[in-house]
Amino acid sequence: MAINLKKAVAFLIAMVMICVGFALVIGLNNSGDLAAAADEETIITLQIDNPDMTVNGQPNEIDPGRGTTPVIVSDRTLVPVRAIIEAVGGTVEWNQDTQTATLAYNGDVIRLTIDSATAYLNDVANELDVTPAIINDRTMLPIRFIAESFKFTVGWNGSTQTITITVPAFEIIGGADGETDIVVSDEDASVVYMTTEITPEALVAIYEKLNFKPEGNVAVKISTGEPPNSNYLRAELIKDLVQSVDGTIVECNTAYGGRRAETELHKQVAEEHGYTEIADVDIMDEDGSLEIPVNAKNATIHENYVGAHLKNYDSLICLAHFKGHAMAGYGGAIKNMSIGIASSEGKGWIHSGGTSKTGNIFGGEQDKFLEAMGDATSAVIDFMDGKVVYINVMNRLSVDCDCSGRPSEPDMHDIGILASYDPVALDQACIDLIYAEKDGDGASLVNRIESRNGLHTLEHAVEIGLGSREYTLVSIDN
Repeated sequence: MAINLKKAVAFLIAMVMICVGFALVIGLNNSGDLAAAADEETIITLQIDNPDMTVNGQPNEIDPGRGTTPVIVSDRTLVPVRAIIEAVGGTVEWNQDTQTATLAYNGDVIRLTIDSATAYLNDVANELDVTPAIINDRTMLPIRFIAESFKFTVGWNGSTQTITITVPAFEIIGGADGETDIVVSDEDASVVYMTTEITPEALVAIYEKLNFKPEGNVAVKISTGEPPNSNYLRAELIKDLVQSVDGTIVECNTAYGGRRAETELHKQVAEEHGYTEIADVDIMDEDGSLEIPVNAKNATIHENYVGAHLKNYDSLICLAHFKGHAMAGYGGAIKNMSIGIASSEGKGWIHSGGTSKTGNIFGGEQDKFLEAMGDATSAVIDFMDGKVVYINVMNRLSVDCDCSGRPSEPDMHDIGILASYDPVALDQACIDLIYAEKDGDGASLVNRIESRNGLHTLEHAVEIGLGSREYTLVSIDN
């Protein structure tokens, strides 16, 4: 994997430049260079009628040799960004025959056509409020749609007519072996957002950073927590997020006994833990199982059994409490999507690696169980047509899962909240943050993960195409 910190960060800056609430001019070649540091905040400023921009106070020509400047046209700011696109080697193409501009970044592709109010993000049609236009032989893109798609913001000072773009400090972490490395991920890396705040406001903020647009009935998958003393996510923490999407809290019955093994008792637990006060709660396998196929290649199981009510939902927010787990080593997004959405019999199927729906869930082959979790997750994603996002909350970091009513007391400090469209990258990022403390208070959790071969879940998930273990970690904290 090629590592070029300067180019990768400059590319991020270019996307910031592109994804703001105004229009831009596109350049179509590759040359030049911009310097930016990943370990410090980067501030870019541009001014109307000024041919120079600054990057952390250092001047750079916006459009070298042309004297092109930002202008205001019909109350909209148009910014020439050819130099930035050239500097970072971004992919920007222009089709003269169709009058279409194509922007590609990190696997996402946006297409906009002159005088058309329809733009495409990854081939999904979206309506624009202003159509693209050609002015003075330059392509001008009204990019509210682009800003929403790439989730960047910009400041405007009307008195000085200055645009200020702030790129927060961040680090690029990619660890395929559980070790923490500072690297620059390649174009296949997924984005993982992070905040060190663990509050209702922070949970809403990181969800909004994903710019997810749920459709229809929205399921919010959590663990309701085994009483009496589980480390489940508290209702007061998740209330604002759940209510902001008009979501239904969903869960399935357990396969190991306890008060959550039977629907009516499970509903009582949900009430005791405060969930019924903030939203409707659906025990999805109250009416049995729904068999769905596992389409992934190289899968260990070929069918998955989920709560039958899953069919009632159009979008899913996977809201997991990241922690240790007695059998899987750790529990995060993949476990919440697999074991958590599986019906009682589906849990047996996954634990046994696809050999039994009713047998002893503790007697299966370990690696097959870990692999089946990834397979089951892929099946749920396919069933939901990909309308899923993932959030892991890293607090109360016990070596034991929320399925334990008497877990070991957490012996590691709280870390934060992470979110992504990629469940593999999200879980890997959490793992890396744990391993960063392997010689400190994360030692017990690292030992739990390794003693269960927990990283094999991620290895298999990559093999079946569920996601990437390489990622870009972006802080949303100011």
